[in-house]
Amino acid sequence: MLKQRIITALILAPLVIAGIFFLPFTGFTAALAVITLVGFWEWTQFVENSSRIRTMAIFAAGFAATLVAFPTDVNALAAVADSHRGVLAVGGIWWLIASALAITYPSSAKLWSGSSISKILFGFLTLVPFFWSILMLRAVNYMESPYHGAQLVMLVCFIVWAADTGAYFSGKRFGKHKMAPAVSPNKTIEGLLGGALLAMFIAWSGAKLMNIPFSGLGALLAIAMITVVISVLGDLVESMFKRVAGIKDSGTILPGHGGILDRIDSLTAALPVFALFYLW
Repeated sequence: MLKQRIITALILAPLVIAGIFFLPFTGFTAALAVITLVGFWEWTQFVENSSRIRTMAIFAAGFAATLVAFPTDVNALAAVADSHRGVLAVGGIWWLIASALAITYPSSAKLWSGSSISKILFGFLTLVPFFWSILMLRAVNYMESPYHGAQLVMLVCFIVWAADTGAYFSGKRFGKHKMAPAVSPNKTIEGLLGGALLAMFIAWSGAKLMNIPFSGLGALLAIAMITVVISVLGDLVESMFKRVAGIKDSGTILPGHGGILDRIDSLTAALPVFALFYLW
């Protein structure tokens, strides 16, 4: 299993980074749309429905409707229209609600676990803001500096990866107080704090190296801290849905890693929230 994880990561990481930096914007949008659709397909497992295909059709139709309703050209995305701000606001509100559901699980499950409609809605609220937030970040100053937005997206990835790494080692060394033992017994408050410290350092150094502007050091650290906390909770939220559905991994598309949702669960929360604070 470990060998598979390492091989997959060594292949996948360069492809992801190359896609973020070197795909033309239309190609980047198309690739991101495919990833989002795969995420929706994996989410159909969380919905208690007699037909995954029927549920996927609902997801695909709703996602397509947003592509028609919201402008996807780089100039409109860079300007951050009111519709785009609305998507970010909805994403931010959803992650506050979802985090509360995860922290109070299993008692909170009584509110939604028996409702297919709720689970479908949760899928939209998780993946649609994720898709649009990445596009908005990628479009920042695209005409003046095509790689600036790519650096923003990578900065969020670095923050999340640093938080995961810091949380693992600090949690293993100092972890005593469980965050949400009914969902993920290995996550601790001490791990979260350790991950946050490393992530804030990475955010500061990454922003400095990549020349990413913030209104000040306080704003940078505050946004990084909020992004870290919500990314950890995003991981808990997907774990909660998998636990209710009785599955270990969301898929098998990535050998040793599971499915797409297993790899992007923290990012689905971190990217919309980071974009909400950075762009608005």
